[in-house]
Amino acid sequence: MTTYKKIVYTSVGLALLSACSATETSVSSSSKNPVANFPIETVSQAKNTITTSGKIQLNLKQIMSDPDWLGRSPEDAFWSADGASIGYYRKQEGNPIRDLWLTAPSSKANSTENSTENGTENSTENSTENSTENSTENSTEDGTDSSNAGNGHKVSLADIHQYEYDEIISDKDMDFVAWLFEGNIFVQSKTDKSVRQLTKSIDGASNLQFYKQDGVSFQRNDSFYTVDVRTGMQQQTLSWHFDDEYEPVSEPEDYIAEEQIKLIDYVKLQRKNRMLRHDNDNSLREKNSSLMTSSFYFDAEHRTVLASLSPNGKWAIVVTTENKPSSDDNDIMPDYIEENGRIKAQSVRQRVADAEPIQHDVWLLEVQSGDKTKLDYKALPGYNEDVLAAVKRENAEAKGNTYKENRLPRDIGLLFDWYATEPPIKWHDNSDKVAVMLEAWDNKDRWIATIDVDDKVFKTQHRMHDPAWVNYRFNQFGWFDEAETLYLLSEESGYSQLYTKPVNGKLTSVTQGNFVVDNVVLTQDDNYFYYKANKKHPGIYEIYRVPTDSMNSKALTDLNGMTDYQLSPDESSLLLTHSKLVSPPELYSMDLRIENDVPVKITSTISDDFLSIDWTSPSIVAVESSHTGQPIYSRVYAPQGPVSKKHRAVMFNHGAGYLQNSHLGWSGYFREFMFHSFLVSQGYVVMDMDYRASAGYGRDWRTAIYRQMGTPEIQDLKDGVEWLVQNANVDRNRIGTYGGSYGGFMTFMALFTEPDLFQAGAALRPVSDWAHYNDPYTSNILNRPDVDPIAYERSSPIYFVDGLTKPLLINAPMVDDNVFFVDVVRLVQVLIEKEKENFETAIYPVEPHGFVQPSSWLDEYRRIYKLFEENL
Repeated sequence: MTTYKKIVYTSVGLALLSACSATETSVSSSSKNPVANFPIETVSQAKNTITTSGKIQLNLKQIMSDPDWLGRSPEDAFWSADGASIGYYRKQEGNPIRDLWLTAPSSKANSTENSTENGTENSTENSTENSTENSTENSTEDGTDSSNAGNGHKVSLADIHQYEYDEIISDKDMDFVAWLFEGNIFVQSKTDKSVRQLTKSIDGASNLQFYKQDGVSFQRNDSFYTVDVRTGMQQQTLSWHFDDEYEPVSEPEDYIAEEQIKLIDYVKLQRKNRMLRHDNDNSLREKNSSLMTSSFYFDAEHRTVLASLSPNGKWAIVVTTENKPSSDDNDIMPDYIEENGRIKAQSVRQRVADAEPIQHDVWLLEVQSGDKTKLDYKALPGYNEDVLAAVKRENAEAKGNTYKENRLPRDIGLLFDWYATEPPIKWHDNSDKVAVMLEAWDNKDRWIATIDVDDKVFKTQHRMHDPAWVNYRFNQFGWFDEAETLYLLSEESGYSQLYTKPVNGKLTSVTQGNFVVDNVVLTQDDNYFYYKANKKHPGIYEIYRVPTDSMNSKALTDLNGMTDYQLSPDESSLLLTHSKLVSPPELYSMDLRIENDVPVKITSTISDDFLSIDWTSPSIVAVESSHTGQPIYSRVYAPQGPVSKKHRAVMFNHGAGYLQNSHLGWSGYFREFMFHSFLVSQGYVVMDMDYRASAGYGRDWRTAIYRQMGTPEIQDLKDGVEWLVQNANVDRNRIGTYGGSYGGFMTFMALFTEPDLFQAGAALRPVSDWAHYNDPYTSNILNRPDVDPIAYERSSPIYFVDGLTKPLLINAPMVDDNVFFVDVVRLVQVLIEKEKENFETAIYPVEPHGFVQPSSWLDEYRRIYKLFEENL
């Protein structure tokens, strides 16, 4: 079993597989009939007990100040290699540095008796910075025991390598654990817990794997190395080069060269001597085991995408692609505020309109013989389907042309899941088989295929076809430890569910239902899966366990919020990161050896200042949809008590599109949460909808915006407005809207295409023309502009400016390398040319897509608040 953490892949690509004992799945839109099993009851949570001392005033300056005042919650929690400790990161107050903290997975975590053990510092920070450290708040409300809660100890920089890792590997058959820290390899004995460093180099290692029974392998640049853990012996196993293989003599290029060799004896002698030296060198490397012999050569115009060495070191997979730039000299962004007082042109990503097809070549290398085989995508079902034929025909006919379907091979490459930390190449422990996950560049297919090293062909184990696009989440897969069986996540049922697939068997469901399964962990004995899912309610995520040979899942937690987990190395405990609507994340541990154990709270980082405020805890309501049978789950913030007149209201539109915000946990939009509480104190009602396109509600909800961004979402906003009017005593003529990024795009579309829906709107860092956004995100939803201009023109606000009749505020950061500032520049020019008078623009010269400076946050939200006060 291999575990990864914090692995970043810089390439996103394509590849293909073949058929035979394959599972082929097509995902299509569900019926528009009402969908069963969706809870429609309003869900609420009790709030924290309010601290009476030191209560602070809720105002915009406080809300938009440096968020350290909230308490600096634990981040990126993990188990130490031996499972004895829990590590997490915590931001230093007043600066961006994050320290590593260490605590224990039980109430013993709060003892100071071991304050200097394990390389930790007995910091006094806990006792002074957070008087809530031993608070018993929430002791019964969430079914946990928070007594003796504490934050542990900060790890010294001198000892941080013993705990922190970028990659870690562990297997029940090995007597050591290995990890990478800052590119260097460390191992820890499972018996005496001693830690040893195996490498120390400025050229960092990556791609750490076990090698045979007593070593590890790693990649450094375009080479694989192995290290014997017992002796420390390091050797280079193979290397590959993007160049022509060296030939001591070559055929003459032309007649003159041919005659030169024929006439001049000196030239003949030099050629003969080069050949002799070359043959002698080859013989030396062949017969002398102290030398590295395996070198492979690839097209000089290509580069490495990903590589993986088999556990026995006999085979390797190397994936290559054409080495072409991802942007050009025109892809720049001016930065006006530089230390030298000059304007800097920063390089940025290319636009989807400029994207060119990407193809990956998958090679199987036999290390000892030096043979390499390029695997053929023709073995993959659908490798040459014209999956966009209907789209191309529609666009051709719109121009008065015709389209003839083709059967040309599609561009294919590795699929890198946007959220996973594991690579898309997985070797079985027996080293005879390797599994690869591939996708088509047109985003309509995902293949999981295996390669038998003897057959050297793709064998398709699972194909998932989606006429809209294959999700860039929920692509986790892996091998059982013993059996030649794969497990995988697939949205083929309409929701991300867990399946098993023997290499020569049929696909079998492990979970099924109208809920999302994620973060799967297989136990080392192959008997159980652990996973996270939102079974009880779309906005509640709990942790479950299920036998690998049945569908009898058991809920392990009942915390009723947002919960993530890490299984301990010995599989006896869970590390939980849990939050609620008005409670930022804290860490809990849970002993799996105790039946129905109650999670124990092990950190308390929320500040007294935060706890002193009577925050408005939103309710999660199921808004009836006029377009689907599935409700639109929404956060509703509402004033309490009787009112003499109808309320004003604000509709908040979350960003990203594919994001879930109407859940029962702490929101990444914490400033907006606080702003909404402030608005409630001013008599507003606030609604925050998980409109169609949002995450957490299945495939059909996600793909409703295919080729029509801005249509289903605004339909859902209309249903939300109707709900507010009918259920929250809201004046229909006093409702505004705002949002950032995708939420800013929605503000544009709402004001431009439904001008009577809102009385005012604020678009923050908004997209105005999708042809200018990035390729990986946009091409999923709208295809690409050269293929589907219809989709771009019906989805981009810049084409609907004529519809603006209500006040519009546009807030634009100028060093935004996500949604470029030019999106606002172009839209404003069109607004001017259309002689629109009811808009204003605020620019933020030093801000990226996500604002950093408190002064910018404050200025932005003062303008938003002023917009609503003046127009609602």
